[in-house]
Amino acid sequence: MRHGLICVCMLFALLSSTGLARAGAGDMNLDAQLIWGTNDTKTDAKLKPADPELVRKLRQSPFKWDHYFEMHREQIPLKLNQEKTVSMSRNCVISVTNLKDQQVQLRLFGKGVLANTVQQALPKGQLLIIGGNAENSTAWFVVLRQVEK
Repeated sequence: MRHGLICVCMLFALLSSTGLARAGAGDMNLDAQLIWGTNDTKTDAKLKPADPELVRKLRQSPFKWDHYFEMHREQIPLKLNQEKTVSMSRNCVISVTNLKDQQVQLRLFGKGVLANTVQQALPKGQLLIIGGNAENSTAWFVVLRQVEK
């Protein structure tokens, strides 16, 4: 019995030193938002203005719209090497894969057609933004960020 206990302890020590025993090593918790950019004022009572900090960041980028509305938001927990597909709206679906070293791959589908694919590092505090054109000189974006559990 004592020999078995020693073997288990040695195995755990070996796994700990390689990082394999850490539960959730490489796991990510992501926040995905579907944002609509427009120069029109709010026309749908269901839409809420996007977070002011996000709007500030969008306005510092090449985006040109006067108003940004949050259409949908999802929390996406991902284990290392896991891929999840999430419906953000009737016309917008994303597929997110947690690659190693805080790398993610985000595929964006609009009306069933692949609109964009991005693979990049996504450390906490940074945003990944991809999107596409919409009708009437508006645009939609998916904003992805890593958040705490």
